[in-house]
Amino acid sequence: MSLFAKKSLDQVLAQAADNEKGLKRTLGAGNLVALGIGAIIGAGLFVRTAAASAEAAGPAVTISFIVAAIGCAFAGLCYAEFAAMIPIAGSAYAYSYVTMGELVAWIIGWALIMEYALGAATVSIAWSEYLNNLLGGHTL
Repeated sequence: MSLFAKKSLDQVLAQAADNEKGLKRTLGAGNLVALGIGAIIGAGLFVRTAAASAEAAGPAVTISFIVAAIGCAFAGLCYAEFAAMIPIAGSAYAYSYVTMGELVAWIIGWALIMEYALGAATVSIAWSEYLNNLLGGHTL
């Protein structure tokens, strides 16, 4: 058994057809977009960028937002291509499993888990900062 064993697209489609009675998809595209935007806007945009611009950045913040927007647009196009090529999941994990093998898919899967964990950590830091400011800076 090789670490670079790949699943063919036919195997992935057949497995998805057999799994019809399994988990049902409940989140649609709108829900997933709102989840991603909530993590980015809720913590990253209002808390971290405000602190960075207040301390050091100055007018370069506007340029950095434009560069970040261009990067986000390209990332969105990449995910759209993933979804078009493998109509089951459309994720980087499924795409890498079919095209590059198990080892690369395993690495990408763990990278996605770390991405979600860091997003949750950023949101929790922001919420704790909001609560601390609401309580007047007192610690419990």
